[in-house]
Amino acid sequence: MNPRLALLSTVASGTPESEVFRLALQHAAGELCALGGMIHLCGPTSGLCLASAVGLPSALTGSWEIIDEKSPLAPARALRRGAALWLPPLPAEAADSPGPITGMAALPVSGGGRIMGTLTVLTGDRSEPTPEQWDFLRAVVAWAEERMARAPKMSEFVPKDPDGDRSRQNVPGLRVGWWDWNLQTDELIWDAAVMELYGSKPADFTGKVQDWMHVLHPDDLAPTMAEAQRAIREHSVYEAVYRVRRLDGTYGWSRARGMPTYDDSGRPLRMVGVRWENSESLSARDALSRALRQMGDGFLAVDAKWRVIFTNLEAENAMGLSQDETFGRVLWDLPAARRIKGLERRCRKAAAEKKPVSFDALMPDTGRRYRLRLVPGPVGCALYLSDVTEKLRMQEERRAAERAASERAAQIMELTAALAKATTSRDVVDAVARRVLPPFDAVGLMVQAIEGNRLLNVGSVGYTDDFLDVVNDRVAAGTSPSWQVVSSGVPAFLSSRQEYAAYAPDHADLPAIADKQAWAFLPLTASGRTFGVCVVSFDRPRRLTDDERSLLTTISALVAQALERARLYDAERVRSRELQRSLLPTGLPDLAACVTAARYLPAGQGMDVGGDWYDVIPLSSGQVALVVGDVMGHGLPEAAAMGRLRTAVRTLADLELPPDEIMGHLNDIVGEMGDESYVTCLYALYDSTTQVCSITHAGHPPPALVYPDGTVRFPELGADPPLGAAEPPFETVELTVPEGTLVVLYTDGLVESAKRDIDTGMADLARLLRTAHADGGDADLERLCDTLTAGLLPAEHQAADDAAVLVARLHALNADRMASWPLTEEPKAASLARRYVREQLSVWGLDDLTSTTELLASELVGNVVRHAKGPVSLRLLHGAELICEVFDGSLTMPRMRRAADTDEGGRGLQLITALSQRWGSRYTAKGKCIWTEQALHGLDGHGNQSSDALELMLLSTGGFDGTEGLDVNLNAPSSGEGER
Repeated sequence: MNPRLALLSTVASGTPESEVFRLALQHAAGELCALGGMIHLCGPTSGLCLASAVGLPSALTGSWEIIDEKSPLAPARALRRGAALWLPPLPAEAADSPGPITGMAALPVSGGGRIMGTLTVLTGDRSEPTPEQWDFLRAVVAWAEERMARAPKMSEFVPKDPDGDRSRQNVPGLRVGWWDWNLQTDELIWDAAVMELYGSKPADFTGKVQDWMHVLHPDDLAPTMAEAQRAIREHSVYEAVYRVRRLDGTYGWSRARGMPTYDDSGRPLRMVGVRWENSESLSARDALSRALRQMGDGFLAVDAKWRVIFTNLEAENAMGLSQDETFGRVLWDLPAARRIKGLERRCRKAAAEKKPVSFDALMPDTGRRYRLRLVPGPVGCALYLSDVTEKLRMQEERRAAERAASERAAQIMELTAALAKATTSRDVVDAVARRVLPPFDAVGLMVQAIEGNRLLNVGSVGYTDDFLDVVNDRVAAGTSPSWQVVSSGVPAFLSSRQEYAAYAPDHADLPAIADKQAWAFLPLTASGRTFGVCVVSFDRPRRLTDDERSLLTTISALVAQALERARLYDAERVRSRELQRSLLPTGLPDLAACVTAARYLPAGQGMDVGGDWYDVIPLSSGQVALVVGDVMGHGLPEAAAMGRLRTAVRTLADLELPPDEIMGHLNDIVGEMGDESYVTCLYALYDSTTQVCSITHAGHPPPALVYPDGTVRFPELGADPPLGAAEPPFETVELTVPEGTLVVLYTDGLVESAKRDIDTGMADLARLLRTAHADGGDADLERLCDTLTAGLLPAEHQAADDAAVLVARLHALNADRMASWPLTEEPKAASLARRYVREQLSVWGLDDLTSTTELLASELVGNVVRHAKGPVSLRLLHGAELICEVFDGSLTMPRMRRAADTDEGGRGLQLITALSQRWGSRYTAKGKCIWTEQALHGLDGHGNQSSDALELMLLSTGGFDGTEGLDVNLNAPSSGEGER
């Protein structure tokens, strides 16, 4: 143990506080080699009072005797922090600053469960104490706290009175004086008697509380100030017995009694009281009696048998009695005392427990309220009466005002929170209706905004549609109350129909139509512009108070800001939705290969457009591409990226590239957008001739396949990363799907949310699909889309992400609607192709298309024989259109060019363009395919292609490329031999 701490531990219990302070400071300063130290105690107001100092000159401690608790000095800062504090020495240029230019270590000192003061050590220019020194200082403070708790109390030093009551009755040499202590400024006023009693000369009296502290015995300073603190805190009488230094240097016992006063807000203002001590003057008792008789508070003393032995004027006035009527009578016999409920019971209980008790009582005769405090004594009790009628009234008024202000603030805060969440004009109206109408007992709300030269209804509650139509039809600016309020910007409060008629005589019929009796017209002003009016109405005549009008005016300002924001949101939302719709398909194509339906559901919150999209792309030869994608995020950049990708997908699909190549090109496009882009996509290519569905994806959930028997399956597609992060090649999964299979493509917003992971969402999707199939509800794909969205995204659910779903029922092209033939790589292949076409179209009953189809097949085959390589084959597909396909083994694609008048070739593709509805080419696994598509009804509207028109076309184009010697007599039969 530290030697100093060991030495302090030998100090006996019961050592006076002044000695405890001195020893603690001496050893603290010695251990740190410090200049000195001080101990301050919390005063009754907001100051710290110097209680002890060691090693410091009086010139320094004089400025530290009273320290405000808000001061930047070390003791005050340590008190506020409630913890140890180190302040380094001030720089030399700060010599004019308050306090010494020295380092200071300050620690709080506690007692009775709360901080009662501080211990401060001035360390000179030394650095901050080491951790070991801090530990020593804390140990010294703990020792001081423990010894202070064991220090002798003042009652142990008060001289005992062996004669009991008799010595109190004789009171030899009693001297009384009064004092007035300003608790706000610590100014102190003593009368001449107190100044004499305290041994102070007028020339030495500074008028500060320090004058009183200087004459107190050091051991009595702390408990005396604590008693003053208690009286101020509890609004009770201050009573203290302490020792004061006489002129000859000796100490004598003094008694003080006072009462604090407070302002309307409860802050302590002053404490006024009397002070007396025993001396040789017998007339002092009369002086004390006179002082007590004139006290502002009522005072009544009783002996051990509850007989009244003293009353002052205030007590007599309060109880409606005179001193002659009360002296010597038992307290309970007094009429006023009998009417004070519970007085006897409480008094006897306090006397039995020897504890003071306070309570409020109503004086029946005067109707005034008094606070009664009963203080038991050795030979009786003292009863203090303080008139608190006005104080209680002011407190009640203050509490009522505070409650009203609190309620108004709560209403405004609640409305502000609701308006902050409101995004649309309807949301604003609903928030005002729910939070403004009930508190004011209002029944109607109408919000109007200027549109051109009219005030149109934005939203309303409590009005009929007929009344709203009447209001919206009236354009008379400047005559209706609403227009007058908008024009002036000043609210109008109309408490009756008569006031309404006087205010707007041209519209005096409206109150009867609306069935309302009183109104508050509140202008809606935001950004310095009045753009509308908020009308609150009542079903009875109602004159609003000033506070209610002020509150409604404040509320209207909040509503105006929210409504302006909501109207901008509404406009932006409309534009955003229009943009979204323009980027998505306006309608789905009607195809033989599949029947489709789709839904797009925007996020429930926010006005930004999203990046989800879907598409159905018709391709050649009974093929169709089903696409769904998701650009993560919301906003115009995401929507632009979505539109760009959707266009790219359609372009790449029209080139009839394989799904994995299309996904590779998309990956390159997304990679060029930057690292912040996160895009998923799924591309499914369905061939109705083979019933094969080829699926490629990039980070997207797999589709749901619903087979004809109701089985739901999610195909395993592998783990391809999102676009932009993936590395081609992409994996393609080929699935053979039966006729009537249902394919459901979707984005993650449909199956995933903050409350549901994607696996659970996919399970819910499968359950809904099975249920719909079992119920037969999947026959109508539109109804199935509604079932899925309602089941996975209920109406009350505010989705945080967009959701898209595309449902397609796949249909196969029957084998009897397909025909294919192999062809040789010889010029006669063209004539064979014409014969196959003629024969097959006759079987299908499409003779009207024979001539045109022969020409198309002959031209296609002739070009292959001349420019490409085998193997060569021909295929006809009879679907919604007639498709003619020619396959070869070359990868060279045909291209159309403008042929000059002198060119022998170059017109074949022009002829194909003229004769077919559309044509194109695509790569195959072994080469390419060139195809044409014709409507089942010919160009003349009856399925006939005019021979004269065809002959004219042939003459204008100069024949067929690669079909030299072709007989252009289209009506002549072909033998097959000699035709090329």
